[in-house]
Amino acid sequence: MIKKEELKLTQKWDKTFPLSDKIDHCKVTFVNRYGITLAADMYVPKNAEGKLPAIAVSGPFGAVKEQCSGLYAQTMAERGFLTIAFDPSFTGESGGNVRYMASPDINTEDFMAAVDFLSLCDKADPNRIGIIGICGWGGMAINTAALDTRIKATVASTMYDMTRVNAKGYFDSADNEDARYQAKVAMCAQRLEDLKNGEYKLGGGVVDPLPEDAPFFVKDYYDYYKTERGYHVRSLNSNGGWNVIGCESFVNQPILRYSNEIRSAVLLIHGDKAHSCYFSRDAYSDMIKDSNYADNKELFIIPGASHTDLYDGGGKNAIPFDKIEAFMRENLK
Repeated sequence: MIKKEELKLTQKWDKTFPLSDKIDHCKVTFVNRYGITLAADMYVPKNAEGKLPAIAVSGPFGAVKEQCSGLYAQTMAERGFLTIAFDPSFTGESGGNVRYMASPDINTEDFMAAVDFLSLCDKADPNRIGIIGICGWGGMAINTAALDTRIKATVASTMYDMTRVNAKGYFDSADNEDARYQAKVAMCAQRLEDLKNGEYKLGGGVVDPLPEDAPFFVKDYYDYYKTERGYHVRSLNSNGGWNVIGCESFVNQPILRYSNEIRSAVLLIHGDKAHSCYFSRDAYSDMIKDSNYADNKELFIIPGASHTDLYDGGGKNAIPFDKIEAFMRENLK
């Protein structure tokens, strides 16, 4: 018998975006294969009939479902899809008795568990399931699509490959053996400090106060996570961040190894002003290289959009929801 953890779920509306009058909303839970209970918001179009095409949404890395993923999920529900936005293991309202840890394997499984839930949901059509991953969960979404044959369509928005950035640094600036070795030495030492202290040290969320000479992408993150625009009390990025050793295994476990074997449709969306755009460009190139299934893959670049513009629109409607809807309708039929 698979048992669920008892989660404390907030029933009040505490999102960073307003509740739409076009959808019905409720909290749901489901269990992944590691026995971790995940919390999600379900969004259903009002007066919907029959089994609906369904989409699971998560991200960004260090965010919660009350932020970007919920906005994406609610908007897609307004357009006729049954959607869920979920908190990954060890974060937000989801379970896992160690907090603020991440794992390429467990986080890929989180998406697969969401597909399990939708496949068995009496309101969803199990043959029309898609996923949307934002930022670091864009990479996880692609990794899941390479493993889960039930997924018919995947959108990765403003994606990060978290294993690449952990192993090589931003813009691959630390892609050498010595840099990786020193990072591993520091994390191994931190493991012992954490055990001695009886608690895990947090790495810190988005820097606050913001230094005047901060790079643009740091200012971009600050403008979302640390202001009224996107701050949330349960968001790691808005507060103390991941544990220092929270992403330790990412250094040694690259994802996306078999992305060119994905047979289902994939849409990568990125702004050309985003510091992270190279992740999507390279992921797309790798996905179609020597692939027999390149025809249903697409890279969609948005002129003038920064990384966080694709979190909530950035005040300029930067998220191409018409494009996402058309892609999902074409491939979830």
